[in-house]
Amino acid sequence: MTIKQLTSTGAILLFCCISLFGGIASADMIAEGKKVAFDRKKGNCLGCHMIADGQLPGNIGPPLIAMKARYPNKADLRAQIWDATAKNPNTIMPPFGKHRILTEKEVDLITEFIYTL
Repeated sequence: MTIKQLTSTGAILLFCCISLFGGIASADMIAEGKKVAFDRKKGNCLGCHMIADGQLPGNIGPPLIAMKARYPNKADLRAQIWDATAKNPNTIMPPFGKHRILTEKEVDLITEFIYTL
């Protein structure tokens, strides 16, 4: 590949990442993600996971801590939230995106929040 082709490829990848995740998460996006994650009628992450500041957390799933270390690639974390059954067909975690429990935007917001933990 030429330098021009590599530069074009890099620009396309950067554009795709920004499009997928909306760039760098703002404090408002993170706060909105926390709201959806803690909402018992939406994400309900607290139904199964211990999360800092969460009330009445469950213990079925692992505590959501050190997420950047556990998921260095944020896209992998999003994929897990979207459809945990893709990696583990026996998981009890609902496929939030695949089954349309959450919208694309809600999955993105939760991903941004969880990634800060």
